[in-house]
Amino acid sequence: MSEPTVEPTAKADRVEPLIDHLRRLAKSEDRAALSELRASLGQDQPIRALRHVLPRLRAGATRREEDDALLLAGLFALHPESGSASLATALKIVKQRRDSESIEDRFRALLSADRDDLAAHLRHAVTLAATESISLDWPDLLAALRGWDHESNWKRREWARDFWGTAPEAAKADETTPEST
Repeated sequence: MSEPTVEPTAKADRVEPLIDHLRRLAKSEDRAALSELRASLGQDQPIRALRHVLPRLRAGATRREEDDALLLAGLFALHPESGSASLATALKIVKQRRDSESIEDRFRALLSADRDDLAAHLRHAVTLAATESISLDWPDLLAALRGWDHESNWKRREWARDFWGTAPEAAKADETTPEST
């Protein structure tokens, strides 16, 4: 039996202390801590990173919540830049800058990934964002992790809109352009 997934209306505020801690580590340039967190992305390496994660989770956090927090912390350590871009928006920007269809292939693979394969896809995506210096919305990524298996696929749909949706400027132009009949 799998653990329950987060509801679409749930917020990532329970782990906000973790994100705040990660931002402090980045600001203070704590290379040893960030190195431990990056190493946690390896299959057998999460133990040393637990000291940064567990104190910032709610009491009684599930194994799944711990795993999500460890993954988020490791990804943050790969690219410790906080901003407002969802990972999907960041990949859209990378695709535009590089004029590369392979980015869209990677994004489709990410959206289709099951939980067992998610970490590898996220590592690739965060690395792409880092190479283009695109700051990420870490609370949004945490919400994605928490809701990844939700039956409505609400976060995957939101990311799909971020990646394939019409740019706000184009949508406004479409609204003001009279249709020919």
